[in-house]
Amino acid sequence: MSSYPSISFEEYLHRSNKHKHRIHSLLGDYFDDRSRGKRHAILDFLVEYYSFKRSHLVTWSPGFPVSIESSEKHHIPEGNFWIQRGSYYEINLESLSEKKQAALRWILSLLGSIDQREARFNCRGMHEWAMVYASKERRHAYLDLRFSQKQIDDFVRSQPIGCSHIDAFRFFTEQARPLNTFQPERHTQIEHDQPGCIHVNMDVYKWAYKAWPYISSDLIADTLELALEARILDMQASPYDLSMYNLTPVCIETNEGRLEYEHRQRILSERARPLRKQLIEAYQKLFETIFVVS
Repeated sequence: MSSYPSISFEEYLHRSNKHKHRIHSLLGDYFDDRSRGKRHAILDFLVEYYSFKRSHLVTWSPGFPVSIESSEKHHIPEGNFWIQRGSYYEINLESLSEKKQAALRWILSLLGSIDQREARFNCRGMHEWAMVYASKERRHAYLDLRFSQKQIDDFVRSQPIGCSHIDAFRFFTEQARPLNTFQPERHTQIEHDQPGCIHVNMDVYKWAYKAWPYISSDLIADTLELALEARILDMQASPYDLSMYNLTPVCIETNEGRLEYEHRQRILSERARPLRKQLIEAYQKLFETIFVVS
């Protein structure tokens, strides 16, 4: 008998199929479209930038410490992450290298610092504008802009820019970086990331999948759903024309648009908070049970 809580293989198959359907409901035919070279300004970011392997994304894991009854007819996908003990499959903790453990400890520290920090909502979504400021090149070259380059440049110079997230700031144009209130760097990320930031809340997905399969795939799917909604707002507030996706702009160049952006930013922050707490608890359970957090 397994020393961990367990589920039957039939339950595993049921939950696996349910998980695959959920991922498809979120991403649709994205992977088929991508194989044909079709670009997608919303989903490319979630799949390419966040780079979670497709095979892992669609493979459901109950997370540590749940075990699965073995089956003579079926085998667990991605079997190197599992070890069979008697009549049960258990997550193979020996697959957690020292390097991986160190990375997960850093993530836990980051999540804890974010959870304790007061949220700020004054960035006004200017980061995507700063990524095309004073430049002839842009990240989404297949999309039209809603404004001329001069109008974009004039607007950026007229607004305060307060982006504190390194992975948004590093895509600013060289000319836009000095205009930012913060100059975040990787080694100061724990000091800068805060729970009002739309990118920090998208990143809950990244910090969840980094711990797959030790983290439940249900939680990973929850964070992916949040990241998708956050990315939609992210791009709606950009200077790009998203009419090809039937998305209307959030016009942060107006007072009304800035208020709408902040309102939705606050909703996303509130939705991210319990997911971040669940993730922290899952990380802590993993470390306290196996490695003992110092």
